[in-house]
Amino acid sequence: MSAKRLFVCLELPESLKQRLAEMDPHLRGVRWLEPRQMHLTLSFLGSVSSKTQERLMEKLRAISWKSFFLPLIGLGTFPSKGWPKIVWIGVGTGHPHLFQLHKRVQEAALVAGLEPDLRAFHPHVTLARCRDVSPQTVRPFLKTHAAFDAGMIHVDSFCLNSSELTPAGSVYTPELIVRALLRRSMTADRSARLSGSGPPADSCARPARRRARRRTQTRRRKTSGTP
Repeated sequence: MSAKRLFVCLELPESLKQRLAEMDPHLRGVRWLEPRQMHLTLSFLGSVSSKTQERLMEKLRAISWKSFFLPLIGLGTFPSKGWPKIVWIGVGTGHPHLFQLHKRVQEAALVAGLEPDLRAFHPHVTLARCRDVSPQTVRPFLKTHAAFDAGMIHVDSFCLNSSELTPAGSVYTPELIVRALLRRSMTADRSARLSGSGPPADSCARPARRRARRRTQTRRRKTSGTP
């Protein structure tokens, strides 16, 4: 039975990924990621069998969520002290919608039969991987870009991707895209109206207008003394 390395993530706009790629300081030992490799991981699931993947996709499709905006701001490293292994851009603080979506994805994976990821969720976009790089090497670059603000992104979908390790780096393939509820509902509603199968635009207002007319007629009868 074949298995794939899977993870759930938020994809970034192409223009933003290109902008982040152009930040490469070209430091020895710091391997900057290609734009196609940049994303925000919600959950890394590891090696998953095809049967389990089918159950997982079913559970992910069932997640009901609304789109939201998310900032990308501030550079840092993992670990935060000592010799860095990862250079990342963060999302600031707060963002309950992001953490709620992460929780729903984790719950879907658990119901599908996968082991839960018990590590604390530190949302970020990996920009580079470091090998034998001293803190002094990257410190000037990090200090210059500590408050770097890449702006806001509109999160209206998340993806289930598979990952294949190659000599040139990881290659990601989309397996599933789950759209936000609001967008899907609006699209379905517009399609129904265009096809004529949906209710007229003012159908919800008609009962209210009828009630208003009845109240007006009742007041007139009381005023005129008519039973």
